Amino acid sequence: MVLTLASIAIVSIVTIYSWNNQPVIRRFIFNPYMVEQNNEYYRFLTSGFLHKDIAHLLFNMLALYFFGVVVEDIYTYYYENLGYLFYILLFYGGMIIADIPTYFKHRQDPYYNSLGASGGVSAVLFSAILFRPTSSICLYGILCLPAFIMGALYIIYSYYQGRRSSDGINHNAHLFGALYGIAFTVIIKPDVIISFFNKISNWSW
Repeated sequence: MVLTLASIAIVSIVTIYSWNNQPVIRRFIFNPYMVEQNNEYYRFLTSGFLHKDIAHLLFNMLALYFFGVVVEDIYTYYYENLGYLFYILLFYGGMIIADIPTYFKHRQDPYYNSLGASGGVSAVLFSAILFRPTSSICLYGILCLPAFIMGALYIIYSYYQGRRSSDGINHNAHLFGALYGIAFTVIIKPDVIISFFNKISNWSW
């Protein structure tokens, strides 16, 4: 879990530091207009190191811990040291890829901003779901469902909320982070698809 804990530590330190340093937030936050006008493409990555408040940070970092440990363990089991590189590409690549649709949608809007590691966390989450689709995921410790069902609901919810764009949350980052996580996992381990459907077919309540 080396990379998972390191990522949690780095994101948390930068986030907490930024809360008392507005210039850091202005410099790091994902503003598609600034990216377009000044070629500040680094914002695709740096915005993932910022979070709005403690609840936002805790939710993402707890999710990264629980699912990141699983994915890191699986990747290094199959690919040894190469698994660490794959994990980095999954998590940090998820941050970047998840914001691409938002960039094209808001690059002419100077007032649009977004932040958070949700794209990367979603990528890790859905990679874990592919490997362990019948394990339980609990929402707020109350509603527990098999991972593949919870994942499907998550994608549907993110898609429709992204179309509405009325609650201030970048649901498109959640959606495209999830899709990236699925695509990346299938690319590095194609037989995960067969395993995924086999496990689902043998699952029962």
